[in-house]
Amino acid sequence: METRSWAALAALLGLTVRWAVSLNPYSGAGKPPMFGDYEAQRHWQEITFHLPVEQWYSNSSDNNLLYWGLDYPPLTAYHSLLCAHIAHLLNPDWVALNTSRGYESPQHKLFMRSTVLVADLVVYIPAVILYCFCLGEISSQKKMSSLLCTLLYPGLILIDYGHFQYNSVSLGLTVWGVIALSFGWDLLGSMAFCFALNYKQMELYHSLPFFCYLLGKCFKKGIQGKGLVLLLKIGVTVIASFALCWIPFLTEVEQISQVFWRLFPVGRGLFEDKVANVWCSFSTLFKIKDVLSPDNQLKLSFLCTVLSVIPACVKLTMHPSLKGFKFALVNCALSFFLYSFQVHEKSILLVSLPVCLVFTDVPLMSTWFLIVSTFSMLPLLLKDGLLMAYIVTTLAFLLMSWTSMSIYEKTSEESLQLKPFCVFIRRYLSWFRLPENVIRISFLASLAVMTVLTFISVVLAPPTRLPDLFPVLISSVSCIHFLMFLLYFNIVHLWDGVNERIRKKIS
Repeated sequence: METRSWAALAALLGLTVRWAVSLNPYSGAGKPPMFGDYEAQRHWQEITFHLPVEQWYSNSSDNNLLYWGLDYPPLTAYHSLLCAHIAHLLNPDWVALNTSRGYESPQHKLFMRSTVLVADLVVYIPAVILYCFCLGEISSQKKMSSLLCTLLYPGLILIDYGHFQYNSVSLGLTVWGVIALSFGWDLLGSMAFCFALNYKQMELYHSLPFFCYLLGKCFKKGIQGKGLVLLLKIGVTVIASFALCWIPFLTEVEQISQVFWRLFPVGRGLFEDKVANVWCSFSTLFKIKDVLSPDNQLKLSFLCTVLSVIPACVKLTMHPSLKGFKFALVNCALSFFLYSFQVHEKSILLVSLPVCLVFTDVPLMSTWFLIVSTFSMLPLLLKDGLLMAYIVTTLAFLLMSWTSMSIYEKTSEESLQLKPFCVFIRRYLSWFRLPENVIRISFLASLAVMTVLTFISVVLAPPTRLPDLFPVLISSVSCIHFLMFLLYFNIVHLWDGVNERIRKKIS
């Protein structure tokens, strides 16, 4: 009973912080003609409520795709339709066709913020609570600390409740998928992830680990026996889940192709805004867009992404384990963010979720990554007027992690999950030792750099010749961090269990 009470208090604290952030401005507030993501979500409610399904993704006089055309999968559209019905009951002006563009009022803001909160209460928060309390044999105190830190992660709160989106729905469905696989409910896990993918196509960042983990389980069971049966069941489940989501769009091939064209707009280029991935950061030194054609840019990003995810995918397929699955989610999502085509700054949330899932395994590195991920979105947050919310939520998260998880003390080889790697290195370099003080100093130096960049971005005006200087510095510094994290999380995953298998072979 005491555990349930603490979980309820943690959820209440998370909800309080979320609602406090929701009192701040949102994306595009009072900024015509396009406004921002808030208007995009409202506009999708307008379109789905008034137009037939076959016109949701098509250009027409009532649906100008250049004005926030729907570009998320069907489940997002259905969610918009549900919200639209409620909005129409409360005030038809909120979703009036063509005349409601840019609609803003305190009452409408309250309604829109409430829809995000309800989505969190229904999908994301219950999944996080269940996941944290279903963790392995660790103390209740660590479970509570993991729950609090996950619920207080500032990046997701600032984007969903400040900027305005519904990321918690797709991320929550992914957590439900992870929970189901943890209990051995492979079909339910596959279904939950299919729904996540049909809510936001960016969930493709997580698709390879789900596929490789389940395929690895099938191989272990024997691909000609029980493994084949399981593989067939999973295949049927995936097809049925997609069919259920896509039924209204399966009437014509042209309609299906139109939806896919909206979901994957490859014509938009390698990158747009200042995002903390390799292509945007590298372009400050070498203008990739000026040298390579769009087709070659697409091929290059595809090749680099594939090469980056191969080690984690091969390891997970050959040795499927729940721990390896979660670290593969981190590595694959981070690889997609760093190297794939047309990445948005908010896509870092797809990496942050699995990092939250390994919080108890590597508390220091998880905290460090989650702070950097929030910092990487600073230019967007400043544009939305969320500076104070960013500072307060980030400090609160850091304080919670520092005190409840004692992260500054978790710098040993065991705490960083690097002992198997270090043992392997010492087989060839007997003098090698992990310098704990260097880890601590690097962490503090990183916090200092982010603090300074935040300060100068707010206080100083950029040079006239370099108006994007501060966003570029933020994205570049964040990208360097992310490359370091990619190396670290890959080492943890690839060397997990290596020494044990070597010892078994020798014995």
